[in-house]
Amino acid sequence: MDRLHNYLTEYNRNIKIPIFYDDLLRFQGSVVVYDKEDNDTLWIRVYYDEFEREEIDLSLKKVYTILHSDGNESTIPFLNVDAIDYCTFGNSKPFRIKIRNILNDNYTYFYVKTADASRIYGLELEHMLSPYNLNFLVYKNTLIEEHITGIPGDEFIKNMLPKCSKPEKSQIAKEFVKFNERCMIRLLGDMRSYNYVIVPTHDFDHVVYKIRAIDFDQQSYEGKFNIYRPQFFKENLKMVELVAESIQKLSIDQYKIEERSILVKRLKSFHGRIDKLLNCMVSDSISKKEHVDLLKSKIFEYTQDVKFKRCKGMGEILKRSLEYLTRNYENVKIKNL
Repeated sequence: MDRLHNYLTEYNRNIKIPIFYDDLLRFQGSVVVYDKEDNDTLWIRVYYDEFEREEIDLSLKKVYTILHSDGNESTIPFLNVDAIDYCTFGNSKPFRIKIRNILNDNYTYFYVKTADASRIYGLELEHMLSPYNLNFLVYKNTLIEEHITGIPGDEFIKNMLPKCSKPEKSQIAKEFVKFNERCMIRLLGDMRSYNYVIVPTHDFDHVVYKIRAIDFDQQSYEGKFNIYRPQFFKENLKMVELVAESIQKLSIDQYKIEERSILVKRLKSFHGRIDKLLNCMVSDSISKKEHVDLLKSKIFEYTQDVKFKRCKGMGEILKRSLEYLTRNYENVKIKNL
């Protein structure tokens, strides 16, 4: 779509890269990747014939320098492609590339995916409306995403949450309330526990936990409103129970208001850019008509704002949602003056 292409070019997301997603599909064979406890990770490590591997490795190193630097190739001799893994699970079927600096053994990952419009909109909205900046590149049908560090939500809930102290559990519950609110408002769907990570940060006398989305496939696509509310997925039941045990209703409402307020502040700070993105979404066909009709009727029931009934696409629904949020925030501020 020309409008989205122009938007990505304007904000330095649309950059020529030397390899395409389809190039990586030409692998000759693979082996299963297991975790430390010998469980199947649903990733396979792929390999290529000798001639192709040389070309692919060089191209992936160049992609790394474009993503993390200015594309200067002087560092390429010090880089090694340690692994190319392919995920057989989920919608995006990404490749995960492990790049190591041979001088000091530091390594990092990035992902190569197909450049689906929903995914691109999801990444851009995350960059502007969440507390986190995202680094990604798009070239034709290929998307390059930086790795988001953290402990996978499902792993954290199973192995680490039971060991957390009471204050830590209360703080995680608060973050889940805010995360739930943020996903609902910006229509980011399918936030099951394996689609977000928990990020622990050591403060001077305690550990602070944050929740970050890592999968943006389901941005403004589904018709069911509850798909955009992480609390309704069975995989998040332990988190929902944690909220019920740790936080009173008054505090839950307070955290929701805090998240809405900060979302409005982010909207205002990215005002021109987000308007351009929303205009791209409005003119784009992101989802099926039946999904659009179902979602706009559900949000109308939720808000009683008649503007939602007139929406013709997902982009318009999101635009109206953010306008509704801003209007209510400003009305509350005026009342408090």
